[in-house]
Order: sequence, then C-alpha cells, then structure tokens
Amino acid sequence: MASIEYALTKRQSVGALSQHAQRHLFLIAMAIADLLTLGAAFAVAYWMRFNLGLAIAEGDPAYYLYQSLVIAITPMWIISFYIFKLYNSNFLFGGTQEYGRVVQVNALMIVLLLCFTFFTQSVILSRGWLVFSWMTTTLFLMLTRFVMRRIAYGLRVKGFMRTSTLVVGADTEGRAIANQLRDTPTCGADVVGFLDDQIPCGEKIEGLPVLGTVAALQQIVGRLGVEEVLLSMSALTRPQVVKIYEMYSQSEAVTLRFSPGLLELFTTGAFVKEWGTVPLVSINKVRLSDMEAILKRGIDFSVALVALIMLAPLMVALAVMIALDSPGPIFHRRYVLGQGGRLFDALKFRTMFVDGNDILEAFPDLREELKAKQKLKTDPRVTRVGALLRRYSLDELPQLLNVLVGQMSLVGPRMITRPEQENYGMMRLNLLTVKPGLTGLWQISGRSDLSYDERVRMDMQYIRNYSIWLDLMIILRTIPAVLRARGAY
Repeated sequence: MASIEYALTKRQSVGALSQHAQRHLFLIAMAIADLLTLGAAFAVAYWMRFNLGLAIAEGDPAYYLYQSLVIAITPMWIISFYIFKLYNSNFLFGGTQEYGRVVQVNALMIVLLLCFTFFTQSVILSRGWLVFSWMTTTLFLMLTRFVMRRIAYGLRVKGFMRTSTLVVGADTEGRAIANQLRDTPTCGADVVGFLDDQIPCGEKIEGLPVLGTVAALQQIVGRLGVEEVLLSMSALTRPQVVKIYEMYSQSEAVTLRFSPGLLELFTTGAFVKEWGTVPLVSINKVRLSDMEAILKRGIDFSVALVALIMLAPLMVALAVMIALDSPGPIFHRRYVLGQGGRLFDALKFRTMFVDGNDILEAFPDLREELKAKQKLKTDPRVTRVGALLRRYSLDELPQLLNVLVGQMSLVGPRMITRPEQENYGMMRLNLLTVKPGLTGLWQISGRSDLSYDERVRMDMQYIRNYSIWLDLMIILRTIPAVLRARGAY
C-alpha cells in the first residue's frame, strides 16, 4: 500500500486542472491558433495578389467578397482538420506525419475552392489569390504547428499535460520501456510504476515502485487514474495478455499498448499488412521515413558542400603541416560499417606515426587500455600535429567528403569497424539502420571522456529519438563542444 500512496503523491496534478483537462484545453488552444493563422494567411495572400500586384489571372478585387468567403470557409477548414485527426493527441507532437496531414488538408480545401469557382459563375475569384492562399496557409499552419509543438514539449517538461502510464512487467524489456519514456520527458508519459508477479510489491526498480501483481491491474488503474497501460509481452503469459485485452480493448478511458518483446529489433518501426486476411507485422529496414531521409540528406549535402568550399584553405594548410611533421600519407583511411552494414573508407587526416603499432608494442598497459576503451588518453603513436588536430577534431574534416557522397551524415551514431560491432550486442542491428555521423550526442556530451557503454547508450538514444530538430540542436552545440576541447584525445 505504501508504494501506491507514493504513486498517488507523484501523480498530483500540476495546478487546479487535471492532466486530462489540460490536454483538452491545449487542443482547443491549437484550434483557435489554427483559426487565427488561417485568417492571417488569407489576408497575406490578398495583400500579395492585389496590393503587390502579383497577378497570375484576372479576378474580382472586392475585399468584402474575400472577407466573407474566408469567414465562411475557415470553420470548414478546422472541421477538416478534426476529421483528419489533427486535433487527436495520438497523432500529434511527434514525427512528420502531423505536417504531412496539414499539407494534405490544405491541398484538399484549395481543390474544393477551385471547384467552387468553376461551378459558381456569379463569383469570380482571383486564381492568383487561390495560389497564394495555398502557399501561405500551408507555410503559416506548419509554422504554427511547429511553435505549438515546442510549447507542448515545454509544458510537458514542467509537469503539465502528462499521461499517467503503468508498465505491466518489470523484466528487462519493461525496464527499458520505462527508462526510454523517462529519458524523453517531451513525450508526456508519466510512468507511475510497474506490475510484476516475480518482484515483491513495494520494491523499487530503476527508481520506480512495483505497485502489485498483474492480478491487481484493474484496482491500481482505477486507484491511480492510469490512462496508458503498457504490456511487456516477454514478462506475461498468453492467458494474461488475453485477459488484459478483454478488460481494456473497448475502454474509452484507458489505452492499451503492447511491447513486442523484441525492443532491439523494433527501433526502426513496424507496419502491419494483411496477407490472406492474416495480419502480419513487418519491421522497417531503416529508421527514417522517406520524408525524414530526404530532409536529412538535403541538409547533409548542402551543409557539407558549403563547409568544404569555406574550409578548403584550412584543409590545405593542415595537409602541408602533416606532411612536414612526419613521413607518411596525408590521409588515414578507416574501413568502417555504414548504413545496412555496407563497408566504406572513412577519411581522416593522419594523426599517428606510420609505425604506430610498433611503438605501442613497448607499452603493454596501454595496449590493454586500448582494447577495453577503444581510446587512449595518452597515446605515444600520436604526432605533434596529430595531437593538435585531435584536440579540436580537425582530423575529421575530410569526412565532409564522405557526407557529400552519402556514406555518412552530419549527425549520427559513431562509426565502428566490423569487429567493434560485437560490443553493441543486439543493439548492433539498430546501429546499422542509420548512417554514422560526423558528430552526435557523444560529441556534445564529453567525447572520449565517456565510457564505451555510455557511448553505446547515447548512440541508441539518438537512433530512437531521431528528428530533424534533434540534428539541428546537435549541430549547433557541436561547435562550442569542439572549441572547449573537453574529452578530445
């Protein structure tokens, strides 16, 4: 009972409104924001067409006509958003699907307006206004959604708009789910604890209490007002799963979700296809959706191209310094694994003596350290110029060429060799679903000062929580991290 009281205390709502009411109030605010955004977008489209004189075709310039039309159609726009689940929290605040739905609804509504002008001879709308309206509504609404998403994330981090979540099963998978949700406060999950038949009630797992056995599920859900029940399938028997499904499959108050028992494999996402009326689950081969991959590749190519042009004089100077400092090639080629397990040569400026392995033979303790950590804080193989290059990560500048040709990304997990992938265990399957990065979470979080296990954890954290905005945040934080030179050796 003490553990339940602890969870009740933890579940106290922030402010007077319940978490459920807070979420509904925020969705109403989103609808109002969309309504105001549409009005502004249509007004800007009118200004572009008639005030700037950007004519595409003739049309009646009477302001009252467009004003009356906008007042009539904006509620229809909001209703369409509701129909397309753009006010359904299950489809918001994550990924690019929300923006895709905005584009779809806008295109549909503009087509309906075109049909209206075609069949209504008494009203001659400017085709230019329609084109500009499509452009402004799409752009303005996507910007509004972006801002509202950031506001929602901020509120969730502060304890508002959160969803009471119970994990059934405290096995390895259940704990991994709970940790993943707690490590991502912007997702809004408020994990209150576990249910498990093998661990005594009251014991804490990863800082969360075990609230009872699986048989006590209904009682605890009602007592704590749980809204999401997550099942770790590997911790439950088939009869238990069926019984829980019977309890909540038709519930309006509780959402039931299933973890497949193969968390390491499902990082890339999955889709269900009916084959001969049998629903079968397939795992995506890559982590990013097509739209995410296109956006990421566009950023990679453009930034790498500009950076190579701007940094070309510096790279030439560094090449000369390397050649003068010690005999050997300018570049070091490292044979590493890319997306899908494809091997490629990752380019770096050479930072070691060419007989570095022979030098290391004289230091058996350093050989053991290298084997354990894959890095040496004091490395006798490194040249004088090489030490400078490593300190500020200048040795990695040639990898911009790998980014340019599509073998690497600006942001991603650390590149690894084929033997090194065994250190990732089952997680190696996730690691190869995205391209390795020139920088990443490990780069802005301590670099070589991190343990190998911490680097693995950060790679997995990046892959599971990938977004364009996370990439941009990492890129912006990389420059000061490199200048501080912390953990660089």
